[in-house]
Amino acid sequence: VIGHPKYQESKRIAIFLSMPDEIQTEEIIKDIFKQGKECFIPRYKPHSNHMDMLKLSSAEDISSLTLTSWNILQPSDDDNVREEALAGGGLDLIFMPGLGFDKKGNRLGRGKGYYDTYLERCMKHPSGKPYLIALAFREQICESVPVGENDVQVDEILYEDC
Repeated sequence: VIGHPKYQESKRIAIFLSMPDEIQTEEIIKDIFKQGKECFIPRYKPHSNHMDMLKLSSAEDISSLTLTSWNILQPSDDDNVREEALAGGGLDLIFMPGLGFDKKGNRLGRGKGYYDTYLERCMKHPSGKPYLIALAFREQICESVPVGENDVQVDEILYEDC
């Protein structure tokens, strides 16, 4: 990941804080800060499909986050001091999680549409659509995954031996 040309050229990067069954992102987050890039993480609004990408100040900042009912660390609902990526310069790159992917770039998420809804907002931002890289285990690559009309394809899927 950290040798990828799109990662190297990106300054503003959004990345998920991994759940136990996902590619672990902690070392990537540390590298984002080591390289002097800006790091944004998701904050999901419960009972909706709304998500924002909020800025982390450091890799250590993760320890200040609150645990959601889904066991995901994220900034608290009343945290209004962090920059939201689309309120500023937008994003260059988003690393995306998922349950399954096909080689056409279709992604099966957890069913709430958070990323697809967020990407619609990205496309309206002056900086435009960020490059989308899904991080996957080889076992998550399928012949095809079901897609809906609002599903946004990823630009690239990175997995072991790809």
